[in-house]
Order: sequence, then structure tokens, then C-alpha cells
Amino acid sequence: MLQKKICMLGTFAVGKTSLVRRFVDSIYSDKYHTTVGVKIDKKLVKLDSTELTLMLWDLEGTQTENDLRKSYLRGAAGYLLVIDGTRQDTLYQALALQTRVEQTIGAVPFLLLMNKSDLTSEWSISERETAALQDKGWGVIKTSAKTGFGVDDAFHSLAQKLAEA
Repeated sequence: MLQKKICMLGTFAVGKTSLVRRFVDSIYSDKYHTTVGVKIDKKLVKLDSTELTLMLWDLEGTQTENDLRKSYLRGAAGYLLVIDGTRQDTLYQALALQTRVEQTIGAVPFLLLMNKSDLTSEWSISERETAALQDKGWGVIKTSAKTGFGVDDAFHSLAQKLAEA
């Protein structure tokens, strides 16, 4: 059985912890708890012919790419870059963060999760911006930790990329 370290990255209050809790424990809470440092969870994912244990490192939110603790990234096989669709600035911060991560650990599989899809009427990120990222080769998945929409798909898609790597 394979084991892979996955980092959850993004700025404060985008839903990283809520996505992990939805995926690992199938629960959601609307109470906001700031992650301090890192919280580690794990979950077994069954792919076609492979079982993969995902070690999920939920990293504290970063305001700038300089806030990122490089030591938390060591050994990461991939990552999920999370943004809040209702806050345009989270996309810009994620773009800078992705560059910093790639400089630190190299090009590893990742996906951009556009969280809070249950609030699409309030989104400030356009389809054009999303399409531009997809044109660059980024995998983009809309998710909602609240409703569970896209959450399993996101984690399984990254797990599949890691199993194929």
C-alpha cells in the first residue's frame, strides 16, 4: 500500500480545514477555527487497482507566500491549493503561493479547489479567470465543504495523479 503526503494550502478562511473534515469524517461545521501550525489527518483511498493512504497536512493560512513554512512542504507528493470563490484576493494570493511552492519542492501534482460553490451567486472570480488557469494546464475543481459538492472528486483526482506519477 502506498502512502502519500498531501498539503492543503491557501490563505486564511478559504475552507482548507473544512474540506479535510468533510473528506475524512464526512462532517461540516460552520464554526471557524484558525489552524495554528499544521494538523495532520489520514484517509485510505481505493483507486482501481491501488490503495493509497493520503497523509493530509492542513497548513495554517498564509497571507503572503513568505508566510509559508518550507519545512511543512518537505516530502509532499502533491497539494491542494484552496481559494474562496467569493473573495477575489484569495485567487491572487494562491497564484503567488503556487509559484513559491514550486520553487520550494519542484513541480508536483496539484489541483486548485474553488471552494464555497454553494455561494456561486456571490462569487467574485470569473469563468474567464478559471479558464485561463485551465489553459495553463491547471486542474480546477469547484467544491463546497458545506454541501460536500466536489470534495471527494477533488481528493480522488489528486490521488489518481499521484498513483500514476
